[in-house]
Amino acid sequence: MTTWVKVCGLTRREDVDGAVAAGADAVGFIIASQSPRQVDVAQARKLAHGVNAQAVLVSVDLTPEDVLATAKAAGISGVQPHGRHAAAAAEAATAAGLFVLYPIPVADPFVAPPVPSGATPLFDTADVDRHGGTGRTFRWDLVAGYPGDFVVAGGLGPGNVADAVRATGAFGVDASSRLEAAVGIKDAGKVTAFVQEAKRA
Repeated sequence: MTTWVKVCGLTRREDVDGAVAAGADAVGFIIASQSPRQVDVAQARKLAHGVNAQAVLVSVDLTPEDVLATAKAAGISGVQPHGRHAAAAAEAATAAGLFVLYPIPVADPFVAPPVPSGATPLFDTADVDRHGGTGRTFRWDLVAGYPGDFVVAGGLGPGNVADAVRATGAFGVDASSRLEAAVGIKDAGKVTAFVQEAKRA
């Protein structure tokens, strides 16, 4: 089975189309105000419209009700809730039939927390100041052998994604900052290389 690939932090239609053309299985839109890659819900709706890939709305500290409401307003069937209320939001979203990536920060030592039923764990580099987008990897051996499907993020790019897949046995990978020409602007060559290397792993 080829690796599932998500390209996140998209802010422009040409970058969305480029990621999908490169073979990405999912595209991510960040609505959290803390992110330099933020888009609003109306922009996310436009960017996701007609896209032949799973669209995922990335939020921070939203209540379960707000996660469901924003996903509906954006016309997006996937969510990635970070921060406060994340577990409850993930449970509500899976109950509503949405695709859910459940972020889990990884530090050493690491003990995996419970994952809401139906959600796919997303292991990312722990950082006290931000939710993802660090551009830094974590020790992949800390999640190697985790049971079931999971996604790995954190400092991934064309040069290391195949190593990450092989080291962890991950079902999927997710990247943003190392695929950029500038913040919020993707480099088409890096995106294509990332998808190709991930799927060859």
